[in-house]
Amino acid sequence: MKKLCSLIMVLALLFTFAACSNSTNHDDSPPAQQQSDTQNTVHDEESDKANDDSAPTETDVKSLVVYFSWSGNTENVAKSVKSQTGSDIFEIIPATPYSDDYDTVVDLAQEEQRNNTRPEILGSIENIEQYDVIYVGFPNWWGDMPMILYTFFDTYDLSGKTVALFCTSGGSGLSGTVNEVKSLEPNATVTEGLHIGSGSSSNPDNAVSEWLNDIGLAK
Repeated sequence: MKKLCSLIMVLALLFTFAACSNSTNHDDSPPAQQQSDTQNTVHDEESDKANDDSAPTETDVKSLVVYFSWSGNTENVAKSVKSQTGSDIFEIIPATPYSDDYDTVVDLAQEEQRNNTRPEILGSIENIEQYDVIYVGFPNWWGDMPMILYTFFDTYDLSGKTVALFCTSGGSGLSGTVNEVKSLEPNATVTEGLHIGSGSSSNPDNAVSEWLNDIGLAK
């Protein structure tokens, strides 16, 4: 009888251990629905991240550097402005090229002023309306912009845009060109201009950087 009772107790204990073992194995394996939910959570997070990356951000100000350069001095400044602002760039090239001779160009520039000439520009700017800021560079000739700059301002309506002038010269500065452009483009905002002496035009980066900070257009 004792042997029978012992056998029954042993069988009961074995049955209990088997039941516990089956229960433990079941808990270690997540249900199929749990796995699915976990995968969906990861997918949603990746989707949200992708949505965040592609979400529209505030549009940057789009700008254009327009310049005329005879000796290369103004071109150096224009390229510095382009580099520091990420602007597009357009060079004003006369349809009839100026002479390479300094005295000849000086005489022609004075004649163009006397006759209020509008030299033709080679090429044109497409979709200028897309730009918010227009940087305009030129050498100072006879205390004024070269007349081909007047062609530019006559050709394009810069209403609603910010216009920032820069010029190079031996020492005459911007003269009255800022006020002149204000009268030519009365519906534009014309900022304080930048003058760089011819001797400093080969390394204009610091002066350009300070100017952009001063007029609130630094990147």
